[in-house]
Amino acid sequence: MDSVSRARLRAGQGIVGNADQQGRRQVTLIECRAWDAAVEQVGVAVEPSARRANLLISGLSLTGSRGRTLRVGRCELRIHGETRPCERMDEAQPGLQAALGVPWRGGAFAEVLSDAEIEVGATVEWSDGSGEERMNPLLRGATPPGAEAEIGKQNAVN
Repeated sequence: MDSVSRARLRAGQGIVGNADQQGRRQVTLIECRAWDAAVEQVGVAVEPSARRANLLISGLSLTGSRGRTLRVGRCELRIHGETRPCERMDEAQPGLQAALGVPWRGGAFAEVLSDAEIEVGATVEWSDGSGEERMNPLLRGATPPGAEAEIGKQNAVN
């Protein structure tokens, strides 16, 4: 996965230039807290890019979010389900697939509902009236832990 500071999303298709286009799995997301828990369980530092998710968000729980709408900047994403980790996780680090197998720890997949460009630092919030606080994703490695996220474009289907 290649990290980028911004990406263009197209409704009904996904991230422009990404391998996954159309269908219900146009964008994949993982939360920092879940990733950190998986890495702690494995006991070895593993970069989040090993997960191959498109967005790494902080401060917002994806647990049980099926059917909800998430706004990232001006882009709306409909969460369709939980992303289950595949055997490629163990290729990155033995034990990572099992560590990500805890419910919702592997993240979520979503459909893009609106055309927009998103960038590191964009506000992330539920747009379905849940009242949860707004969170800001920031590029991993560019800011202190706990307030970071990564935007990535995959060049191969995972």
